[in-house]
Amino acid sequence: MLAACCLSLFLVMMDVTIVNVALPAIRAGLGGGLSTLQWVVDAYTLVVATLLVLAGSTADRIGRRLVFTSGIVVFCLGSVLCGLAPSAWALVLARGFQGLGGAMLNPVALSIIANVFVEPAARARAIGVWGAMSGLALALGPLIGGMLTTLVGWRAVFLVNLPVGALALVLSLRVIPESRAVRVRPIDRAGQALVALILAAATAALIEARDYGWHAPGIRAGLAIAAVGLVVLYRVERRSAHPMLDLRFFRALPFSGAIVIAVFAFAIFSSFLFLNTLYLQEARGLSAMRAGLYTLPFALGVVACAPLSGRLVGARGARLPLLLSACGLGSGALLLTGLTPVTPPVVLLLSYSLCGCGFGLCNAPITNSAVSGMPRDQAGLAAALASTSRQVGALLGVALSGTMMGAVLTRAAGSGAALALATHRIWWLLVALSCAVGALGFFTTGGRARASAQAARALFDDAPVPVPVPVPVTVPVAGYRTDSTPPST
Repeated sequence: MLAACCLSLFLVMMDVTIVNVALPAIRAGLGGGLSTLQWVVDAYTLVVATLLVLAGSTADRIGRRLVFTSGIVVFCLGSVLCGLAPSAWALVLARGFQGLGGAMLNPVALSIIANVFVEPAARARAIGVWGAMSGLALALGPLIGGMLTTLVGWRAVFLVNLPVGALALVLSLRVIPESRAVRVRPIDRAGQALVALILAAATAALIEARDYGWHAPGIRAGLAIAAVGLVVLYRVERRSAHPMLDLRFFRALPFSGAIVIAVFAFAIFSSFLFLNTLYLQEARGLSAMRAGLYTLPFALGVVACAPLSGRLVGARGARLPLLLSACGLGSGALLLTGLTPVTPPVVLLLSYSLCGCGFGLCNAPITNSAVSGMPRDQAGLAAALASTSRQVGALLGVALSGTMMGAVLTRAAGSGAALALATHRIWWLLVALSCAVGALGFFTTGGRARASAQAARALFDDAPVPVPVPVPVTVPVAGYRTDSTPPST
């Protein structure tokens, strides 16, 4: 069962790394500028982020295995459409359809794991193994993507998903048990529509700001729609009897901290992959295959530290792995703040290793904090919220880093030196986000945070009702003293 769930993550994460390595080849084959490359990445992420919560709650309603296996089929069909795309915007649309399948995989897999592994330490270890599969996918993705792009062409990086998807589908149908929530939650159509509107407006504004400028009416309108949508979403969800974003979750400091940390950590992760893909191939002139080899230390760091993080969470709690994660991410980004086209390879490899270790350490505490404190019937929704925060971070990371870099490249000559220079302020931003991860990890894992989680847990209908401990009373019976307990109600 765990292997089947891990294969779904393998599909999604390998697709991310393969596509990043293939971006320069896609631009050469289909045309388009930097904003088009951002859309190739973010079209997928936008759909995933928009539909994760809906997919998680739908799985709780109609069956987790049904939604999970359907997601595999949709993901593979989307991969076929990507591989056959005749133009850049056709590829963007196909990536969006592929995102529909991705949205049905990760949160449902986490929900399945949370409902099967009920013992906290075992669940933490299982989540650690699940996170280690992310590192394995990252390790194989750049290598396979670089080889396929160099030897066959960029279209092969999408078609390679088909055999992995077929194996995951067969295994899932055989070993994953069907499960549903005891109480079915109605679908929050208003909340779902508002989330889609907010994310689409914010993403479009951030990506297109490079071409149109921040003062363009369309860009200002997009940002205004996103801001107003957030206010309306808060009011709608607060009054809804069955909200998509259950605000009671956020009264638990560990859950709220995990959500924000996930946004920051995955913004660092997505920016790192996007920037280094362009830097290695366009500033340093490496082939796709050599660029994949350069990023291998990052993936190996994830592979090594993800299971270690799961064991640390099970034995010591979430604070230590989160602090170590912040140190790895921050120090790795700090090494790149002076990036040039001739930066020594040893500096690059050290930076990639540190970032990989930091990223590998953060996943288990994020997921465990988001799921373990919530009712089991809400596992799908809680896992979907945690996964949504990851995708929102990845979405904003690519959109913002590409726009910040593009603003400098517009004023420069577009050379390798200009590209490297354009990344400097982004690396400093990632250092600041890493410091925020460490601060949040410290303040949301203490005794006060645990007390807030217990208080939030009691707000749910299926929370256990405290039963008064019966006090023995002495009742005289025929000259003898007998301890008897009154029946509890």
